[in-house]
Amino acid sequence: MSHESALKFRSATHADTIALVALVESAYRGDVSKQGWTTEADMLEGRRTGTDDIESCISRPDSRILIAERTSQDGSHELLACAHVAIEDGAGYFGMFSVRPNLQGGGIGKAMLAEAERVAREEWKLPAMRMTVIDIRDELIAFYERRGYRRTGTKKPFPYGDERFGVPKRADLRFEVLEKAL
Repeated sequence: MSHESALKFRSATHADTIALVALVESAYRGDVSKQGWTTEADMLEGRRTGTDDIESCISRPDSRILIAERTSQDGSHELLACAHVAIEDGAGYFGMFSVRPNLQGGGIGKAMLAEAERVAREEWKLPAMRMTVIDIRDELIAFYERRGYRRTGTKKPFPYGDERFGVPKRADLRFEVLEKAL
């Protein structure tokens, strides 16, 4: 049975904050993140997110953190993935996308992205989804391009000096906006 067939989606609550911080950090930072292919550990150290970010995303109007989980045989819920979806500038915004590193490559991320797009398209009636990706992350950009996103050519500076976004290990980081019509 594939991971995605047993997935259940829901919106995060404040009670999920600590687990969400741990999930996001595990997907992007430190040695554990190197189990998966989404790691940023070679580019950035320090935090990827914090309780302040998670709480803000949950509390903000027109914003939610989606959770993908499955119920284990003992009836407990296992957090597998998350993503932040919000309304920004007349389109959906997709970010904070995280899948447990040991489960990456098994279809959970594709299902999470599809659910986020469904929310933007069907619940919020938005025409497009946008995201920002560090522009040297070729493998990650290719993942999104296979799912219909296109590089817009719009670049945004990396917030050097703001450790809430991590501590860069290189000087050439910047974001590129990707977009998909819904």
